[in-house]
Amino acid sequence: MIARASLAAVVVALALGAGFAASPARAEKLIVSVSNHRVTVTPNYSGEELVLFGSVEKDASTPATRTSYDLVVTVSGPRADIVTRRKERKLGIWINTDSRQFLQVPTYLALFSNRPFDAIASPEVMRRQQLGLNNVLLTQRVGPDYADVVPNDPFRSAFVRLRAQHGLYREETSAVTFLTPTLFRTGIPLPGEVPIGTYDVEIKLFADGALVTKTETAFEIVKVGFEQFVANSARNNGFFYGLATAFMALMTGWMASIVFRKD
Repeated sequence: MIARASLAAVVVALALGAGFAASPARAEKLIVSVSNHRVTVTPNYSGEELVLFGSVEKDASTPATRTSYDLVVTVSGPRADIVTRRKERKLGIWINTDSRQFLQVPTYLALFSNRPFDAIASPEVMRRQQLGLNNVLLTQRVGPDYADVVPNDPFRSAFVRLRAQHGLYREETSAVTFLTPTLFRTGIPLPGEVPIGTYDVEIKLFADGALVTKTETAFEIVKVGFEQFVANSARNNGFFYGLATAFMALMTGWMASIVFRKD
């Protein structure tokens, strides 16, 4: 019995040792922070820019030949289902002829780097690490199936283009600046119509075309004041909010009829 127990202990120890050996030790560590972790949206909010800054910490196991790095920052906002429609002109009228639903995609998506993505990594690494808007997974409902499609799919292209026109999807390959070989910063622009919610920020460090390490942080966008009251009322008391909205619309129409009434 004792021999069996000892043998089992040896097997467990070897398995743990093999597990630790299989996971390579990271020679670098990322230390990052955002200038503001809570952005408040007021009635006169027109957008702002946050600053992400950080540094690369090396240790004794960092290769002496590793002197330069590449950095990719991905900022993704709250996820939601979004429908993109195709319009065609028929009999002089523009009508919706087809649509595609994008499932739980980021309402805000920004990718920043210190140089072009294809100069940072190979096409395979770019696809695996989702570097660039063309490589980010945007799941669609295609008939009965769910899948991401090729970047030049007309619905996907239109979806990304429309989001980019409003500043909600962006890709900038010279936005990350290395102030020193290990100290970096980048700006995160937030447009006036930025969605409310939690934003995840993923920072990936590359060297010689390979991912070295990564880390994450986050910030939150919230409404305050009257807008927050309206949002909470619509979310928590939908029925009474609808009645109040209908009453205000009727009162506005009644007041307009009095003001512009012709005697």
